[in-house]
Amino acid sequence: MFARIIGAAARGVLVALLIALPSLLLPVSATDSPEIIVFMALLGGALTFAEYFSSFPSFVEFRAAPPLNRMRFAACFAMIVTLSLLARHPLEPTGLTALIHGLGMQLGPVLAFEYSPVQLIVLMMPEATSEPSLLMVRSAASLSYVLAALTIAGFALIIRIGNWPVGNGAFNVWVNLPLFDPTTGGDVVTRLQRDGRINIIAGILLPFAIPVLFKLSSGVLDSALLTKPQMLVWLIAGWAFVPASLIMRGLAFLRIAELIAQKRRAAYADTDALQTA
Repeated sequence: MFARIIGAAARGVLVALLIALPSLLLPVSATDSPEIIVFMALLGGALTFAEYFSSFPSFVEFRAAPPLNRMRFAACFAMIVTLSLLARHPLEPTGLTALIHGLGMQLGPVLAFEYSPVQLIVLMMPEATSEPSLLMVRSAASLSYVLAALTIAGFALIIRIGNWPVGNGAFNVWVNLPLFDPTTGGDVVTRLQRDGRINIIAGILLPFAIPVLFKLSSGVLDSALLTKPQMLVWLIAGWAFVPASLIMRGLAFLRIAELIAQKRRAAYADTDALQTA
């Protein structure tokens, strides 16, 4: 019980810190509504604590199948920190912000090729946007995209090389997939494979679709929000993190379907052997 409380509290503090990070790293002049940020940080931390303190799962998937959620959190944390330092550079430059800014300026031209997600992010900006702001958006999108791609590649390696999730012990479907009902909707393997492919396809298409949707809904959503440092951090991080998280979820579903299919084949083989004997 004590270990569960400590673990849940640590996770809650980390989530609260993640939400507050842009306000902590950016200058005071570049942050808006600190009261709302504090409230969101406390709310996020409390919900995380309640989820991991409870013995019964509610909505967090793969709660007992590390390191999937840890990799997701680490990727989001890295994006928020990197983008916050990048956005801070024009306001309060330091050696670290200069390093991040220089890396973003190097990656920008490489990843902003024709019809790439990074180029679409830049093209969705209003025509009156200044050149420094466009370069900032391009650098932020490039850095986030690279971090997302590295996270996906790392998880794919863990699946194959680390034999995830069975490398950590037995996989409990009820605990790790609380929203998945194996008793409805047809064959479990088929459903997991279908959901996995849908998640992967959605994760691949979203970085292209989000800039297009922003451009089409310019009367409702103002893409000029990306010129504000705090909004730049959250919008670009969300643009890169959500698709990466969907792809990782899809890979996890396909892996679980593969394990269930393997267990079925082994069970059928044992049954055939007994019948033959």
